[in-house]
Amino acid sequence: MTKLSMYCMALNNENLEMIKSLNYIPVGLKNKNFSDDWLRDNTKDNISKKNPHYGEYTFYYWYWKNLLKFKKKDEWVGFCSYREYWGSKKRKGANEIKDLFLKEYQPEWSDYETIIGEPISVGGTKFMKVIKYGKMALMRNPRAIISKRGRTIRWHFDMFHGNGNLDKAIELLPDTDRDDFKHFVRSETSFSRGNMFISNSHNIIDSYFSYIFKWLKDCENIFGFDLKGYGQVRMYTFIAERFLPFWFQKYTKFLEWPVVYHDINKI
Repeated sequence: MTKLSMYCMALNNENLEMIKSLNYIPVGLKNKNFSDDWLRDNTKDNISKKNPHYGEYTFYYWYWKNLLKFKKKDEWVGFCSYREYWGSKKRKGANEIKDLFLKEYQPEWSDYETIIGEPISVGGTKFMKVIKYGKMALMRNPRAIISKRGRTIRWHFDMFHGNGNLDKAIELLPDTDRDDFKHFVRSETSFSRGNMFISNSHNIIDSYFSYIFKWLKDCENIFGFDLKGYGQVRMYTFIAERFLPFWFQKYTKFLEWPVVYHDINKI
């Protein structure tokens, strides 16, 4: 039977039993008190100190440097978090919220290299939020106020994470991807959220992490770590979140899969 190893990242030790009930591997982020049942991102070769700004990517770095080399050839590896899960397609008749979550490898993945989340539109942003947060973004893209087609990934990022910040990051990309990604964020009105993916390819996982950590390191020269407020403190997480679906769509044979958004702290 093909194995799926699902790493589920959380911020509280209290989430352990729920994660284990799904047969997921619990991962504790930040320097909090976690039991020995958890994998931690602050051991061995790590960048755990960057977690407030890198989010789940501090564990991605840990996995890349310390665990990827042990991945078996036929093993599928996936990542999710305490509030964003891969969905089960067997939802009919579900008795509990956890019955909505993916628990095992799916045979229909066999023709693909990677699984990414089904995209979610940014066009549904409420008008009051547009007015409250998006004045500068509207100046760069005024048709967004009346047309959902104008509400692109770039517009959405400008509104919530700083006007022009995504453009600054894009300029640091290699020539092979700079123009393509620029077109992606200026034309697409949806993207796969949550920095989530599943893959059975050691080479693909290694290639993505090699690429993204080089780029994020370069971005540190622009944004640094004196970042304030929810919209900017995790700047590197938000930049990577927009890039992940672009990279996997461009460089891998991918399949889009349902994602369930639910904070297990509320169960």
